[in-house]
Amino acid sequence: QVQLVESGGGLVQDGGSLRLSCAASGSIFSINRMGWYRQAPGKQRELVATITSDYTTNYADSVKGRFTISRDNAKNTVYLQMNSLKPEDTAVYYCNYYYYYTRGYNYWGQGTQVTVSS
Repeated sequence: QVQLVESGGGLVQDGGSLRLSCAASGSIFSINRMGWYRQAPGKQRELVATITSDYTTNYADSVKGRFTISRDNAKNTVYLQMNSLKPEDTAVYYCNYYYYYTRGYNYWGQGTQVTVSS
């Protein structure tokens, strides 16, 4: 089992910045992918950004150039720096931890609310 603890959500004005953190603990597998997804009211959960244990990143087109994902492997922690926030970024942001060992293992955090006011 892997436990994920998120922090850093909150309320910010249009154009502002926030930084999310997610710390993983438990049965950590050295080769893994961590990332952030978000879900707005009435919408499906969508990818925001992911980063592998060898630092390969992937971003949704809607956040490219504004959000930066990074990680500290020694702390099993992933970060999401969000700049130039827009009201449409308002959502619950979920941390994700994935690894493959004979089959895929997928874990989710409890979610943290990000609200961008116009």
